[in-house]
Amino acid sequence: MTLLAILLGTLVAGIGSVWVAAWLSFGILSRYTQHMLSLAAGALMATSFLHLLPEAFESEAGAHELFLTLLVGLVFFFLLDKAELWHHGHEHGHDHGHDHGHDHGHDHGHGHGHDHVHHADHAHAHSAHADQEPLRGQWAVLAGDSVHCFGDGILIASAFIADMRLGVIAALAVLAHEIPHHMGDLAVLRQGSSSRQAAILKVSMAGAITALGGAVGYVLVDALHDWLPYFLVVASSSFVYVALADLIPQLQKRLSARETAAQIIWLGLGIGMVVLVSALGGHQH
Repeated sequence: MTLLAILLGTLVAGIGSVWVAAWLSFGILSRYTQHMLSLAAGALMATSFLHLLPEAFESEAGAHELFLTLLVGLVFFFLLDKAELWHHGHEHGHDHGHDHGHDHGHDHGHGHGHDHVHHADHAHAHSAHADQEPLRGQWAVLAGDSVHCFGDGILIASAFIADMRLGVIAALAVLAHEIPHHMGDLAVLRQGSSSRQAAILKVSMAGAITALGGAVGYVLVDALHDWLPYFLVVASSSFVYVALADLIPQLQKRLSARETAAQIIWLGLGIGMVVLVSALGGHQH
């Protein structure tokens, strides 16, 4: 009975949050596609610095070990990004891959105004095989998401084992926490994916790993509980990396005062959503 409740709770939290995020991103907020990148950067950084890392550091794990894990995680996601760029360049010819992969990595100050236009034209011109041309950071987001969701599953399993009502509250708290964060994920994936369905499917598959974490947590809850802070830190390292290496550089282009203000407002909105949800769920954790 407890295992069934855990599986149900983790699936609702893991996949339900993706669907709500998709409904918001592609429904109500669909006309603000460009602003979603600012929202994504804010949501991913806030999820890391205000939710995952504090939770990890409040545990029994040593600060030195956790910071080392964070450093290793950042280097790992940097290497994953490199591998993705290399594979991408290899697949589509060196020049084509290099130009597409690096156009926002260089010329931060002045190359960016038309870089975005080029990026948009490129997306239209190559929408037929856009799936093979992902934006950098897609795999970092999905890998981090999977680790994060696995950790969430263990958290939910621990709560259900302690008390059924606590488990339900934990599942709902995770669902609420994940909505702004998954909106960020979908904005990152939507940049390089040919369809909304593909982006939703990929994030849903990562979300489904919450159930795997729940099942493993049910069997090994005591053994895995000590590892949970490390799962949280690895997940946060991926979100910090994607926000700072992929999203922020895309926002660092010369814009009018009005456009810059809009960017800052949407970045603040992304942070604000996570802060709000954390405040509402704070006493439940």
